Amino acid sequence: TAFSYFFETMEGLNVYANSRSASEGAGAAAEAAADYEQQQAHAFACMVLCKIMMQQPDEITAMFATGKTAAKFREHRTIVALQAVAKAQKQRSLEDFEKALSEHRGELHTDELIRNHLTALYDTLLEQNLMRLIEPYSQVEIPHIARLIGLPMGVVENKLSQMILDKVLLGVLDQGSGCLVIFPESKQDSTYDTTLETIKSLSNVVDSLYAKAAAL
Repeated sequence: TAFSYFFETMEGLNVYANSRSASEGAGAAAEAAADYEQQQAHAFACMVLCKIMMQQPDEITAMFATGKTAAKFREHRTIVALQAVAKAQKQRSLEDFEKALSEHRGELHTDELIRNHLTALYDTLLEQNLMRLIEPYSQVEIPHIARLIGLPMGVVENKLSQMILDKVLLGVLDQGSGCLVIFPESKQDSTYDTTLETIKSLSNVVDSLYAKAAAL
């Protein structure tokens, strides 16, 4: 898995850094060690990101006990930032998620890998929160949803529209009344599939009879 690869990278860099420091002068060794430590920190940040994306924020704390290499990054700025994101994810709080992104913008937006994954995670978290809010309703005003979730109405409307197009949400946006109309989930009708299976079976029988007739 990606998590295992990042872990092996972090530990491998540690071994390589130690071997180089033993064979180089003090100045060159110190410069190389700083470079390796930065690469190790990035690998560990990717490990934390993996846990976040796999919906396993509770496992992040235990990661600091995996060895001295991981433990030394507990206070690293990027790791602290990702821990704030993990906490928001655990609480399913869109507000705390946005707060973490805002307060740690420098750490979370400069790395393209982290930025792209957190953008996808925010989108998922927004979708989950919207589904939770609209669950009790068969029809609800869009401004009311926007107030509950604390986002501009345009953002909420665009996201609901995307969810409907992606068939994540069964419903329609009534622009005239400014409401979201939610359709009940339809039960799957097995008649069509049964009919196709019957036709397929009949076709096989006809083909078999035709083959036998041709052999006579």
